[in-house]
Amino acid sequence: MKISQKLMDARMYEEKMGAGIKDEMRPAFHLSSRVGWMNDPNGFSFYKGWYHLFYQYNPYNTIWGPMHWGHARSKDLLHWEYLPAALAPDEDYDQNGCFSGSAIELPDGRQMLLYTGVKQEVDENGISDDIQRQCVAFGDGVDYEKYEGNPVIVPENLPDGFNPHEFRDPKIWKAEDGSYRCVTCCANMQRDARIMMFQSKDGITWGEGKLLVQNNERFGKVWECPEFFELDGKQVLMTSPMDMLPEGFEYHNGNGTLCLIGDYDEEEGVFVPQHDQSIDYGIDFYATQTVLTTDGRRVMIGWMQNWDTTPGYRLPPNGWFGQMTIPRELSIRDGRLYQTPIREMEHLRKNKVMFRNVYVNGEMELDGVKGRCVELLMEIRPADPEKIYTHFEVRFAQGGRYYTSLDYQPEEQIMKIDRKFSGSRRAIIHQRRAFVPSKDGRVQIRLILDRFSAEAFIDDGRQVITANLYTEQAADGITFHSKGAVTMELVKYDLA
Repeated sequence: MKISQKLMDARMYEEKMGAGIKDEMRPAFHLSSRVGWMNDPNGFSFYKGWYHLFYQYNPYNTIWGPMHWGHARSKDLLHWEYLPAALAPDEDYDQNGCFSGSAIELPDGRQMLLYTGVKQEVDENGISDDIQRQCVAFGDGVDYEKYEGNPVIVPENLPDGFNPHEFRDPKIWKAEDGSYRCVTCCANMQRDARIMMFQSKDGITWGEGKLLVQNNERFGKVWECPEFFELDGKQVLMTSPMDMLPEGFEYHNGNGTLCLIGDYDEEEGVFVPQHDQSIDYGIDFYATQTVLTTDGRRVMIGWMQNWDTTPGYRLPPNGWFGQMTIPRELSIRDGRLYQTPIREMEHLRKNKVMFRNVYVNGEMELDGVKGRCVELLMEIRPADPEKIYTHFEVRFAQGGRYYTSLDYQPEEQIMKIDRKFSGSRRAIIHQRRAFVPSKDGRVQIRLILDRFSAEAFIDDGRQVITANLYTEQAADGITFHSKGAVTMELVKYDLA
């Protein structure tokens, strides 16, 4: 199989530099970049007995740069093995980057990658801009060769009035009739988002795109990284809008996430959304991808970062930047998206500590409850049902002047994450709030910490709040605080 010099150079570099990054300098059970920079997850798929995850990748620096595809595989979606970089921007049509895409197994046993190739071109007015086209590569799970007929979906496949500079991130799947479908994000010339669906008999020759849904400027401007799948009898569209405006506590300014739940008419090709919500309510979450596991679960992973925070909140120099979330099992309950950590997480648990009916009124520290790779299961309720507490807070990654907190105010029904005391010296986003409805001040929190991150699953995954935290690892304290009396049930596990 032909391997370009540019890809060979990237592979040699990542192998050499990655060997110098010690395990304890990385997350314990979240996938991070092998070296350099990571952003969007790509090609989340099951192939030849392994779950494969590719990712947007600049191996040469810990900032965004020439986009390659990094590559890792796993048996359990928690312990990852790095594989050589899969794609490099080494052809004329993708010389300015191999942007996001997806993967699928073909009937002949090969794995096909469908990705966005970017080339900067000068238009008739002398203006230089990126033209985005969809391309394919074929491989065996390690090495991939680009199709000699690339690109396979071009702006000419779009109806008139669409923007060739905002046409990317194809997600492919196989339909029941054996043909292939893919959705891509695109936009009109005013950068208002559209999702287009394409159809192909072989995954290589594609027809003209058909409009699946349009934004009409409701959720931000351009959308990225689309997902379209059936779940619990409903159809789900997930995407990541840019330049969002808030709607109460449901969305926040800037780059965010969007889940639309509705019905899809296969014959007419029409998707009718009936419910919308954020996917994650925290600080660091963007660009989702899902896979259907071998036992039928729809599992999602996301980039545990946000474009608005990357310039100012990053690790000390250690050779890598960027990590993925815990893979999350998805379901729909009462018309709403729920997320829970994959059940394989339970195999990481050890050193169980349990406390029943803990009375908290003020500040409390519990023996054996500390650490940076831990899971906390908390159930909070008023100690006196006739007198609801006003504030409950758990502080973690705590030591000296440092801590990050998650707190709940039952009267306002607001859950907030706050990392302004985590050690950051930059004026970036440090707080996010979510509306968490509660009956009589009762709330459940499942908090998972992994060295450089915190993920809080509220009320069995009705909402999730995610944030990175790069506090020094010696800060491993955990304390509980309340204003008003609280009764708490607590289970704590170390995770390894």
